[in-house]
Amino acid sequence: MKTQGLPSAILIAGPTASGKSALALRLALATGGVLINADSMQVYRDLRIITARPGVADEGKAPHRLFGHVDAAVNYSVALWLDAARGALSGAKREGRPPIFVGGTGLYFKALTQGLSGIPTVPDEVRAAVRALGAGVPAAELHAELARRDPLMAARLRPSDPQRILRALEVLEATGKSLSAFQGARMPPLLDIAGARAIFLNPERDELKRRINTRFDAMLEAGALAEAEAVRRRNLDPALPLMRAHGLRHLIAHLRGEISLSEAAELAKRDTRTYARRQFTFARHQLAGFVWADQAEAEALALA
Repeated sequence: MKTQGLPSAILIAGPTASGKSALALRLALATGGVLINADSMQVYRDLRIITARPGVADEGKAPHRLFGHVDAAVNYSVALWLDAARGALSGAKREGRPPIFVGGTGLYFKALTQGLSGIPTVPDEVRAAVRALGAGVPAAELHAELARRDPLMAARLRPSDPQRILRALEVLEATGKSLSAFQGARMPPLLDIAGARAIFLNPERDELKRRINTRFDAMLEAGALAEAEAVRRRNLDPALPLMRAHGLRHLIAHLRGEISLSEAAELAKRDTRTYARRQFTFARHQLAGFVWADQAEAEALALA
């Protein structure tokens, strides 16, 4: 176990299916570290398989924090994650363990190392009212409503992203101001990246595509369809963050008899590949201070 000369924290980011979890576990075993989840889908307890959350056996090999601790019905956010990460960091310090943040959500890493926009808290009653009005409304219509009331913010959001559109409408309703008005001011970062070792896994693109495709096939064999059915039975708001888990809505469409399983799988793989491209783009433009490396380079860098 190596503990001398380690940085204040190790950060392992990267695209989906790039091997982040396996690398982070090896680092935890080598350093006695604690793994802290930085993936917005792996916070949910309902979808271990579909979100590729570490399995029970791996969780038993090293301490894991912020994995599977949130119910699917919770409208979890980066602000809530940052509060939880603060507690996880404090716990790691008390235990004398190096914190190893691992995940694919670039916004979590950006908030961790650069601070979070000073967006005010939206009252529960306002959030509930906006969500009720938006229930069942197509994302394009929600975007059109936002464009009418807040054209600046609407121009920054994809018309196919109901979660962020509803968030913008909530802030507008609660404060009378555009979400864009708050995004310039940032709270201090939780972690100084200068003292950390921050790595973005950069796999070869064709290999990543192959891994994405084979991983989803393995998910189906491991019980992804049963997970999707359990979520379907809960009849959750389709705008909830969990419902954006890659493959979930296509598997639910299959369970409803709308598409075949093979079609659902191909759509899920396509969506995941598209998401991986966005992860690369976000990291390139937003994750300052991260070193891009392949698996072998990353392990050497982390333990140097």
